[in-house]
Amino acid sequence: QLQLVESGGGLVQPGGSLRLSCAASGSTLSIIYWKWYRQVPGKQRDWVATIDTHGLTNYVDSVKGRFTISRDNANETMYLQMNSLRPEDTAVYYCQGRARSKAYWGQGTQVTVSS
Repeated sequence: QLQLVESGGGLVQPGGSLRLSCAASGSTLSIIYWKWYRQVPGKQRDWVATIDTHGLTNYVDSVKGRFTISRDNANETMYLQMNSLRPEDTAVYYCQGRARSKAYWGQGTQVTVSS
């Protein structure tokens, strides 16, 4: 079965950059969309960015111009490049591989933006 593992989270100062990775193992042929979500305690899990199998990308307004989602098919890894980070970007970030009737989730990686 498909397994997703996030990495790259950590502590960064406001204005700094971080690159998150989501490594996939197993078959990814059923995946239609690859997505990043984030969640903070007491709030719902919010969608951040999507990339489809054609490379088309979409972002939530609050990260447009700062975040870039990409996927390396050869390495079966999805990335989220985060620049100009703000304290409000602090959250646990989750990657998702979305099939027609099932969503695969990683375990999450903590991103903390603070001085």
